[in-house]
Amino acid sequence: MRIKHMFKKTIMDIRGEEQENTPEVPDGLMRKCNACKAAVFVDEVKRNHYICPHCGNYFHMPAYKRIKMLVDKNSFEEWDAHMEEKNPLSYKGYGEKLRALREKTGLDEAVVTGKGFIMGMPVALGVCDCRFLMSSMGEVVGEKITRVFERATKEQLPVILYICSGGARMQEGLVSLMQMAKTSMALRKHSDAGLLYVPVLTDPTTGGVTASFAMLGDIILAEPKALIGFAGPRVIEQTIGQKLPKGFQRAEFLLEHGFVDRIVEREDQRLVLADILKLHQPEESKDHKNGQSNKLDSNDGDAGIRKTDIWPEFTPSDEFTPWEHVQTARAKTRPTGKNYIEEIFDDFMEFHGDRHCGDDPAVIGGVAFFHGKPVTVLAQEKGEGTKENIARNFGMVSPEGYWKSLRLMQQAEKFHRPVICLVDTPGAFCGLEAEERGQGEAIAKNLYTLSGLKVPVLSIVIGEGGSGGALAFAVSDEVWMLEHSVYSILSPEGFASILWKDSKKAKEAAAVMKLTAGDLLEMGMIEHVIPETEPVSRENMAEVSEYLEKGIADFLGKYSGKACEELLEHRYERFRRM
Repeated sequence: MRIKHMFKKTIMDIRGEEQENTPEVPDGLMRKCNACKAAVFVDEVKRNHYICPHCGNYFHMPAYKRIKMLVDKNSFEEWDAHMEEKNPLSYKGYGEKLRALREKTGLDEAVVTGKGFIMGMPVALGVCDCRFLMSSMGEVVGEKITRVFERATKEQLPVILYICSGGARMQEGLVSLMQMAKTSMALRKHSDAGLLYVPVLTDPTTGGVTASFAMLGDIILAEPKALIGFAGPRVIEQTIGQKLPKGFQRAEFLLEHGFVDRIVEREDQRLVLADILKLHQPEESKDHKNGQSNKLDSNDGDAGIRKTDIWPEFTPSDEFTPWEHVQTARAKTRPTGKNYIEEIFDDFMEFHGDRHCGDDPAVIGGVAFFHGKPVTVLAQEKGEGTKENIARNFGMVSPEGYWKSLRLMQQAEKFHRPVICLVDTPGAFCGLEAEERGQGEAIAKNLYTLSGLKVPVLSIVIGEGGSGGALAFAVSDEVWMLEHSVYSILSPEGFASILWKDSKKAKEAAAVMKLTAGDLLEMGMIEHVIPETEPVSRENMAEVSEYLEKGIADFLGKYSGKACEELLEHRYERFRRM
């Protein structure tokens, strides 16, 4: 009978809808996993970061346990404990409920806040605990989170929030709703100060927190299979009278639809957060008021190489016809953006999503180190092999890809990072759905934003530079081309079809379009041509990669020392001459 009683009480599956019973691992020797139904030892689950050792199912993790998992030993200093609780609606039994929860959980409220160190780097931290009224957001929760942002702004600290919530706290009425605005306003001041904010969304993240501070991060992480959504599944099903599809509103669904940057396993979170903090460490040399940073030190890598050593005079070869250049630029063996990222940059961390409705795989974007300095890298990606070509739409970018790149460009400006764009697209995707979602407007926003971006921007055409789809990544301080790349108003096939009503005359069209690197250098449309001793491929790309690395170091040394106004005027005049 005792064994039967032990298994009768199982850990419930959380759906994020105002339940008060939470699936934390309770006291006792053994329990059933609510996912795989296997018997689990409670102590083993706790040692395993509150993850089922049989199926990997995530249990809710108490706030102090999570803090211990994240921060350096004995480095956490709690803020704003023991805040006075109010009952704005004079809701019957609310005070008694709070007192009982404090006694049961050992918590003062649904969020624990403070300061700690992650691998030696200071951070302001907030961790929600769903054992306390499903971590619903009342006045005290909103006040504690607001104070985290205020104090972090004053102390120039990044903020990491571990978020779970069933939504607004019903017992506090409109006072609870106002916490959405209050926290968002404090977050805006923190962001305006150029500081980093990383929310980590755990199961469940629903309701008012989702419509405020949970979705306003610079980089948004999520735990696997976490429920994330404004309205809970039960509410949606009752409203529309339909059964929701499997996986709806789970973290993987949010990643696919462009609302989170990465899904991170619990055991990897400390390392990933440390890497993010490292990429966003403040530099004493930066002038945060005007976005200017000091010039790269001449001893830093190849930053001190003389310009003449890097850029010998380029003489176009007549071995290739313009059409052969086009075919070479399109070659399946040619390296793509991700190949150059792996060769040239260190510790690249890819981020996903446009924060609107999707994540376009035709654009790879993220942050990396270049000679020890963080840079934002954006690449139009065709993929390798037929399967990946199709998945990445052959590098034809959709509105979601331009929105993603736009978001990362603006993020680069906030954190004073140079932007490196790798251009390789036959043109923007011209499908029905792209037009419905505003393809032209998406490209226009990139041109507009790049024109005023207050950090150095370099664009390198590594393959095809097709029309406005390429230009959206090439409004920059300098544009370079590999010797066998091409850059044109549209494809030779399209040119021939429009002007001569015969797409079969693409070879003749290429001859008159002046689309080769040599042509465009002569016309003053680009600054430099990167020579290819032989057409570059994935097997022989080391020489070209080394050449690019030296050139990028020289570029950053030259442009990182410019004042913001000088940088923008130079970029304006570059295009004004054309």
